[in-house]
Amino acid sequence: MIRHAKPSEIEKIITITQACAAHMQAQGIFQWNEEYPSLEAFQKDLDQKELYVLLEKNEVIGCICIASEKDSEYNDVQWLTQDTYQYYIHRLAVHPSHQGRGHAQQLMDFAETKAKVDHVASVRLDTFSLNKRNQRFYEQRGYTRLGSIYFPKQSDAPFYCYELVLNG
Repeated sequence: MIRHAKPSEIEKIITITQACAAHMQAQGIFQWNEEYPSLEAFQKDLDQKELYVLLEKNEVIGCICIASEKDSEYNDVQWLTQDTYQYYIHRLAVHPSHQGRGHAQQLMDFAETKAKVDHVASVRLDTFSLNKRNQRFYEQRGYTRLGSIYFPKQSDAPFYCYELVLNG
C-alpha cells in the first residue's frame, strides 16, 4: 500500500534513506551522504503533502516525494516539454532488505499513475551519473536522459536529468 506519510514516520524514513546511502556507498556509489537526504527536506515534503510511503505488512519500507515545484537546479536543463504542470520525483528509497522485489517499480507506477490522473505534462527527475542501475531503471520505464546538473554537497560527479512525457 502507498499513502501519504505521517509526521510520526519521518524517523523511519530517515532510517531507510541512511540504510540506502550506506548500501550504495558499499558499492562505490556516493549519491547520498550525511547532508542529503536531510530531515529538513523530508519535513518540507511532508508539510507540502508530497511525501508518500510504501508499506508492507504495516511497516514503512520505502518512500517517494512527488513534487510539483521545480528546483532551481533544473532551470538550465533543456526539457522535452515546456514548464507548465510537471511532477518532480525526489528521494525515492526502498530499504536495502526489501530491494530487488519490484518495490521501486511500484512507487514509480504510483507516481506516474498519479501524474496521468492529475494531467501533468511530464514527470521529471534526476539520478546520479555513477549509479548505472538507476539509469537503466528509468530508461527501461521510457524516460529520456537529458542534461546534467550538479549537487556539490553530494558529489563532484554530475546527476543526469530524465523526463517522461505524458500529456505534453
